[in-house]
Amino acid sequence: MTAAYHHCPIVETTAPPVVFTWHHEDDTARFAQQLAAQPLLADAFITLHGDLGAGKTTLVRHLLRALGVQGRIKSPTYAVVEPHQTETLSIYHFDFYRFDDPREWEDAGFRDVFASPGLKLAEWPEKAQSVLPLADVAITLEALDEDVRQATLQAHTLCGQQLLQGLQA
Repeated sequence: MTAAYHHCPIVETTAPPVVFTWHHEDDTARFAQQLAAQPLLADAFITLHGDLGAGKTTLVRHLLRALGVQGRIKSPTYAVVEPHQTETLSIYHFDFYRFDDPREWEDAGFRDVFASPGLKLAEWPEKAQSVLPLADVAITLEALDEDVRQATLQAHTLCGQQLLQGLQA
């Protein structure tokens, strides 16, 4: 079994990670707005790492709202993927927390999803590491206390480096 196709050239990144500290959920929402404004996001693959309660799903919800997703935004914990569509963008929100068998990847058609245009967001990517392409950007969230989150963003591709250049700490 091989990892899925990836649309962006892989680079050896020597760029240091970008670190943000969010003191309130409003800071997370502002970051999501800033990320949503990046043109390269439309075909990016972003992984979200962190313990339970670190804020991965909260960040995704703010990002989806910033991108114009209407209606209820459900966590894909049981469905593994929740697709979303705006007028101009396909978005796939994955949660691999319950992912156990790489055969599920093929059976569910995820290879086709990753080969198609659109934004892909994946929580718990380490559970599907053997089949996932390299992320353009990996975001690691850490809860410093009940409200404060530290977000560390690391680019792994040229697209990821360009995405991060458009963000402000």
